[in-house]
Formats: sequence, structure tokens, C-alpha cells
Amino acid sequence: MMSKPSQRYLRQLAAVLLFSLAACSTANADDFFVYSPYVVQGQSELEFLGHSYQDSSPTVSGEYAYQFSAAHAFTSWWKPEIYFGVYQHSPGGPQTLVAREFENLFQFTAPGEYWVDIGFLASYEYATQPGATSVLEFGPLFEKHSGHFVQKLNFIWEKQLGGGAENNYAFRTAYSLSYQLRRWFAPGAEIYLRPHDNAYQIGPVLYGELVSAKGSEIEYSVGVVFGANPGAPNQTFVLRLEYEFF
Repeated sequence: MMSKPSQRYLRQLAAVLLFSLAACSTANADDFFVYSPYVVQGQSELEFLGHSYQDSSPTVSGEYAYQFSAAHAFTSWWKPEIYFGVYQHSPGGPQTLVAREFENLFQFTAPGEYWVDIGFLASYEYATQPGATSVLEFGPLFEKHSGHFVQKLNFIWEKQLGGGAENNYAFRTAYSLSYQLRRWFAPGAEIYLRPHDNAYQIGPVLYGELVSAKGSEIEYSVGVVFGANPGAPNQTFVLRLEYEFF
């Protein structure tokens, strides 16, 4: 059973999430996610990622994407994850299943073994729409803990596969900084740089973990990143939920 404070925090979190979904219809959802390199052997996860755009252009404003996934860490260094559906909605169009994804996270170093903890991401995204290209993603993941501060940094390369695929690799990087005031309340900020799309964004994000007496936990993050150049949407609302259990 959860403690009464945890139950109260969970109700408050639910209210925040419902407000966020009502205020914005949250386009690829894991593009707005900063990966951690850690793997906990035997742990299973259920995850939701979503985001939406608000912009002065009617062809962009209201576009959203979300995806659901499940993962299990079979070893202390490998966690595969299956995204059952990646859904997108463009303004004026229907909501569409655009992809399914198989993702692998590898932890290379033990926490605190070196000055920064290192992992690696490798995933294959299968496009479900006719004529669309599938995508291979890969790159290193870094995390650093310094007192109450937590920093994460990802370098990700993307390569289109199949007919009509581009020959070049698209690169993106993501960075997050948070301050752990409480386990359930950690304010911070995220930065996303996508040179291939000429999109650069930064903004505040709130993180937290709600832990039950049995050791399972709910992790959440909710925030908004603002376009730092004309190539990025004016605002991107992000919402993530993850349930972890053994």
C-alpha cells in the first residue's frame, strides 16, 4: 500500500496531467525525451510519451504525437523495449498509427565508476504507412550526479532505411538538468538541438518519482520547451509517464 503522502502526491499528479492533456493536444514522441543510461536487472516498465505543438502557423499548431511501450531488463546491462504504437496527428488530418519500434538500452559503466555514467541506445522503428521509411537510431547516453543536481546528455544519430531513404545521417542531441528538492519534486530544464531540422528548443520541465511500499514506482515529467529559432515550433508541451515494477 502507498503511504498517505504518496497517495496525495499521486492525486495531485493526476490533476496536473489531466490539465496538461486538456490544455494542449500533445509529433515523433521519443524525440522529446532525454534517456538515462541505467538498467535495473529484473525491472519491468510501462511507459507513455507524448508531446504537442503550439505555433503561429496553422499547419503546425495542434500537431501531436504519443506512444506506448513496455520494457524488461533481462540483465544488469541490457533492457529491450517494445513500442506497440507510435501515433501522430497533423492539423486537419486524422490520428494515424505511423510506426512500431524495438529499442535497446545498454549500460556500459556502473553508477559512480567513472566521473560520468555511460550507456548506449540502439533502436529500429518500423514505418507502418505505405511509402514511409523506417528508421535506425543509435548513440551514446551520459548521466552525472553531483549532490542534488542530475544531468543527462544524449547524442543520437538517425538513418532512414528502405526505398526513398536519404543517404545522410540526421543528428540530434538532448540535455536535461534537474535539482532534486524531493524525490517526488525535481524542477529542471531540457534542451533539444536538431540541426537536420533546423530546430532548437529549451524550456522548464518538472520531474518526480512516487514510490509505493512494495518498491514499485511511478515516474513523471511534464513541461514546455520554447523554440529558440524560427525553424522550431513556438511551444512544445511534453508529458511522460512510466510505471516501474518487479
